[in-house]
Amino acid sequence: MFENNQPSVAVLLPCFNEEVTIGKVVRDFKAALPDATVYVYDNNSTDRTAEIAAAEGAIVRREPRQGKGNVIRAMFEDIDADVYVMADGDDTYPADAAPAMVSKVLDGYDMVIGDRLSSTYFQENKRPFHNFGNRLVRGSINGLFNAHVTDIMTGYRAFSFTFVKTYPVLSRGFEVETEMTIHSLNNNLRLYEMPIQYRDRPAGSVSKLDTVGDGIKVMSTIFRMIREYKPLPFFGTIGLLIGAIGILLCGGGTYEFTKTGLVARFPTLIGAIMLVIVGLLLFATGIILDVIAKNDRKTFITDTNQFAYLRRHFTKRQRSE
Repeated sequence: MFENNQPSVAVLLPCFNEEVTIGKVVRDFKAALPDATVYVYDNNSTDRTAEIAAAEGAIVRREPRQGKGNVIRAMFEDIDADVYVMADGDDTYPADAAPAMVSKVLDGYDMVIGDRLSSTYFQENKRPFHNFGNRLVRGSINGLFNAHVTDIMTGYRAFSFTFVKTYPVLSRGFEVETEMTIHSLNNNLRLYEMPIQYRDRPAGSVSKLDTVGDGIKVMSTIFRMIREYKPLPFFGTIGLLIGAIGILLCGGGTYEFTKTGLVARFPTLIGAIMLVIVGLLLFATGIILDVIAKNDRKTFITDTNQFAYLRRHFTKRQRSE
């Protein structure tokens, strides 16, 4: 993996119909990281994206499963490097920030986040619902994980080898960046945010994002991952609310019984008792799943440490040869 004791760097560019910008993006990254290998994964483009990328010196591969998440999954599986830099092919991210991001990964960070929101994103991005969505996602995730990540959904990131090979890509579409951030926060990985100068797409380049559709997918991903990673707060809160409603209804029936000696509304009392039972079951479910989630985190840490050890051992052997 090392040649002349220099770390290998791979630039990953997932693309779908980016013929207007892909040539410039490949040239910019080759200039910023002259020793890196640039990979363009063409995701069923109907234009000249693959042809232009190959002409500019990129290694072009094709991923038939539609969706950015599927492309990233294929990239992480296929490519071996010491450091990975991932960006979009739409020329919205500055390639000149890549060397600093690579340096931070080599310093020991698992993932470096290219932070758009601290610089020019809200001025450059002309889609107000995207701005609102970024704030909503950021606030919800930071609140739930007690974190301070500024840009949850940026597509400009750098990764270590261990992160890439141990990260399970489950999402199929644009929600994959949100999934990456939640995965990193849940497993207490080493994150570093680096402000970058975001710029909007140039004229003639068309965004593939569906504001409403992709927004729903992102929020459903957050909902699913909170349920999986934070089961006690998730099920416990629902259980407490349902149980509290049941207790209030039971209290009303009990008050009537103490006054009259009769239970006037048996169906209400039965329903209230059922709500209390459901609330207790949900709370117990949250406790059980929380134990399982903690064990999963322990397993992930153990597997990651073992993977990192094997990689170091393999690297030392290569160097000695």
